[in-house]
Amino acid sequence: MSGLLALLDDVAAIAKVAAASVDDVAGMAAKAGSKVAGVVIDDAAVTPKYVHGFDAKRELPIIWRITKGSLFNKLVILLPLALILNAFAPWMVMPLLMLGGAYLCFEGAEKVFHWLFPHGDAHVEADLDVKDPAHLEEERVKGAIKTDFILSAEIMTITLSAIEADGFWMEAATLAVVAVAITLVVYGSVALIVKMDDIGLYTAATARTRFGQNLGRGLVKAMPRLMKVLSIVGTVAMLWVGGSIIVHGLEVTHLWAWPYETIHHWAEVAAHGVSASWQGFASWAVTAFSDGVIGLALGLLLIPVVTRVIGPVMARFSGKPAAH
Repeated sequence: MSGLLALLDDVAAIAKVAAASVDDVAGMAAKAGSKVAGVVIDDAAVTPKYVHGFDAKRELPIIWRITKGSLFNKLVILLPLALILNAFAPWMVMPLLMLGGAYLCFEGAEKVFHWLFPHGDAHVEADLDVKDPAHLEEERVKGAIKTDFILSAEIMTITLSAIEADGFWMEAATLAVVAVAITLVVYGSVALIVKMDDIGLYTAATARTRFGQNLGRGLVKAMPRLMKVLSIVGTVAMLWVGGSIIVHGLEVTHLWAWPYETIHHWAEVAAHGVSASWQGFASWAVTAFSDGVIGLALGLLLIPVVTRVIGPVMARFSGKPAAH
């Protein structure tokens, strides 16, 4: 009996350790997930365009195919690469993170530039022209998974830099949790957004009360506005996150600490200028705004570099037009 009690005591101790580990993973995953908000919002805002022009019956199957591709990107390719990189070349994490931050700045600035100076894109218009539905679906899914790979790489790198795990398996578990959770949140939200107009139409047609009918019609009318808001929020978030990564990276790598120190000083001044209950928000607002301005400036500088130098070079090696 004493041996059995000792065994049960050991099992209870192991269960407590396991529970604590689960709590640690969940806590680190939540902390890391908050760091990738900009990428996640942009991903959710961009993905619905890939089902544009298809029959409503094909929308959810296409999103499911993209979801499976995203999970494969994160769990099978990027997670092992991130762990290997962190184990054998941790000094490369910050430069890669800054490279991803520069990409976010470029993407956000390009959207701002397009809003300020609207212009057509023959390649995009041709791509959105529905010809052979089956062939177009294959192209769209492949394009979405490629775009997801870039965003997923940034998500995994940011997560890796944000977690404070002791041990290989704890890092692996945290990365896996973040990868699965973010994928389900993003593409679950995308599925809901894409089908919201259908839900609205069904509600408006079948509701027995005037309130239900008005609610259904309101959902249909609200979808274009929601997509516009998502696009704006995603762009702002990309510039903010990208700029903060660059500023933090310059300070950590000792390349140029002035931007980080200056923004930190401005944030302290702003915090001291308001009441105690608003100090945290004031400090965050000044920091986020300054990081966003730096992100926008860097992104605007990168537009001619990417479109006139990097794009043509990649096109020469890939054999595809630079517009791709």
